[in-house]
Order: sequence, then C-alpha cells, then structure tokens
Amino acid sequence: MIRYRFLIHCLLPLAFLRLWWKGRLDPRYRQHWLERLGFVPFKKQGPVIWLHAVSVGETRAALTLVKRLKERYPEHSIVLTHMTPTGRATDENHFNQLAFRCYLPYDTKGAVQRFLKRIQPDMGILLETEIWPELIVQCREQKIPLLLVNARLSQRSFEKYLRYQPLTKEILNQLSVIATQSAQDAERFKLLGAHEVVVVGNIKFDAAKTVQDTSTENLRHLWSNDRPVWLAASTRAGEEELIIAIFKRLTIDKQLLIIVPRHPQRFNEVASLLARKNIAFIKRSQHEAVPDEVSVLLGDSMGEMGNYYQAADMAIMGGSILPFGGQNLIEATAMGCPVVVGPHTYNFQEAARFALDAGAAMRFNKVEELLTLIPELLQDATKRAQMGEAGKHFTLTHQGATDAILTLIQRYMTHTI
Repeated sequence: MIRYRFLIHCLLPLAFLRLWWKGRLDPRYRQHWLERLGFVPFKKQGPVIWLHAVSVGETRAALTLVKRLKERYPEHSIVLTHMTPTGRATDENHFNQLAFRCYLPYDTKGAVQRFLKRIQPDMGILLETEIWPELIVQCREQKIPLLLVNARLSQRSFEKYLRYQPLTKEILNQLSVIATQSAQDAERFKLLGAHEVVVVGNIKFDAAKTVQDTSTENLRHLWSNDRPVWLAASTRAGEEELIIAIFKRLTIDKQLLIIVPRHPQRFNEVASLLARKNIAFIKRSQHEAVPDEVSVLLGDSMGEMGNYYQAADMAIMGGSILPFGGQNLIEATAMGCPVVVGPHTYNFQEAARFALDAGAAMRFNKVEELLTLIPELLQDATKRAQMGEAGKHFTLTHQGATDAILTLIQRYMTHTI
C-alpha cells in the first residue's frame, strides 16, 4: 500500500490536468473539482447507503437497484457516486428524488477519509469492477460493509490484476463479498485470491426495459416508414469511419444509417467526419424530419438509446468492431432489436455468448462481412422478427440478479443496525 499511495499522490496533478483537458469538449469535466478531493456537500440525516456507479451504463443499471433499496429501507438516505459527468447526468429526473449524487474522490488517503467522514455510510456498494485500494482499506478500517456487486472481470483485466496479485489479493479480501455476473467472472476473482465470491447474474437484465416507449413513434415519424434502418450503436473512435465505408458501398434503396457515438464529447467529431466524407446528414438534436435524400441521422441526443433500438430494424454494437471490448447489448435485445456484434466482446463476453446462442444476435469477424450481412438481414423481415422475439425471451430469462443482490445487502445490513 505504501508504494500505491505514493504513486496515487504523484498522479493526482495529472488527473486534474486531464479533467481540464477533457473540459475543452465537455465543460462539465471542469466542475465540482472539490468533490474529487472528498469535499462533498452532503449533510447526513439518518442512516446512509452509498452506491458507486462509475459511468452511464452502470448508472442506468443502478436505477432499478436504487429504487428497490429505497422501497426496502425508506429511512435510509442514498448517496450515489460517479467518476464521469455523463454518469452523473444520467437519468437525472429519476434519481433526483431518490439519491444525493456526487463524484467519488480520487483514491488518496486524505480524500477518501474526508469523503467517508462527510457521508458516514452504513454500507457501501460498488458496481462492476471498481477496485480502489485506498477506498476499500478505509472502509474496512472504519468497519463499513463494502460489497462489490454485478462484478465482472474480463480476461484482459484479470491478467492486469494478476501482475499485482499480492496487493490484489489483500484488497479483494477486505471486501465483504463479491457478487459476480457469471461463473467465469467468479472463477477469475477466486484465482486472484478472493474468498467471499458468489454468482448472482447481471442486473442489467433487470434494468432493461421490455415495454415500447411511445416516444419511439415520434422518432420513427422523422423518416418514411418504408425505409430500411440500421443503427451503429455506442460507437467508439475509429469505428465510425469503418461503418461509413461500409455504408457507402451498400446499394440498399432508401437505406437510413443512424450513428450514435458512445461519448457525447465526440458528437461534433463524428459530424465533422461525415462532412469530410461529403455525406448528407441530420442531427437528432435538430428535431427535424429526415428526407429521403438524407441517408444518415447522427444520434447526438442523450437518454434515447432505447428509442433508437426500437426504431431501427437492426443494430451493430459499437466497441466490438475495434478492440474496445464491446458495449452492453442487453438493452437492444430487451427492445427486440436484432443485434450484430463484431469480434471484440470481451467486456460483455457471457452476455454476448448467451445472446448468440439464443439466436438474438449474429457475429461478424471481419468488417467486410457486413457488406452481405446487413442487406440480408434488412431484407429478411421474418429473420428479424425471430431474432427480436429471441432477444426479448433471452432478456427475461436472465432476470433476477437484483433480488439476489438485495438478499446479500440484507445479510450485511443486519450488522449495521
């Protein structure tokens, strides 16, 4: 821990420099800096449950859990922490009535101690793979039960942590329990030395909506009903150019491509790319109809991904085309949208495998394969309907992780009451 603490203190100035630099594209990165040092404007009133969801995906998944916690423990305040502005801004209308939201401090001893002193949590819950050694050590020393839930560990992350196994083992065993998404995740945590590990499933299945949103019809009204629509969802840097190259080679009459970049700060970057490629496009933020002569809609809006899935005939998952590990495909399958994934799905390995096995998704290994896969799927309504129904069934059959996590929380909550 001594070396770790020294390294974190050395990196702290660079962390704030990075925030300032990213603030060029998203000014929200330059806000609330004192929270990054543990100066959280929270006034404790009664018992507190603290839950950490680093970014957008984890925050959306956390909403169902937060609602259930509020129902079960109405006398508790809920503090929800994040690391990114997009995570903090996610579902504000829903969370504002349920939780106090702020940034998790950087993992220095002083910042963590200030944070814990200000919120005084009776329990802490970390989502997915948020392993911060100082935070975990301080919770243990202050006898705060700390659960790592919905935990996942890709092979790449496992190999990284394995290089520091003595420290990793020490830190993991200071957690109260690790509740993983899959048996494979559990096995990797155990190989790192963790003792208290259980498999509960993925709460993103519980968080996924399976009922069509009426606002989707408003989105569809932006273009004529007979247009074949394919969606490039949550794309990462470099993937849009590959998608556009495929799009320009396709000869599908009246096709409409919807591109939704993963990160809002890249909206303008992708718009510039489309302009350089001389492709006529409309931004979703313009709220204008898409005429037949315009073949690309840039999804530069927030909180509408579910509507995009419902409005599209098929979706290609971003992050899987280039080696970023893929993005969450569960929301798409829940909406009944046929999913196509690339070769890189290691961040959602089990969900992708289950979706493929269920017939809810298809995989390509080389980008050129999309030249035949996209037209075949767009022209086969029966195949799309089968994949859509398989996706909904696949989602429903994997729900239940939230109940299992609540049972674990109840077990450790009894130690704090």
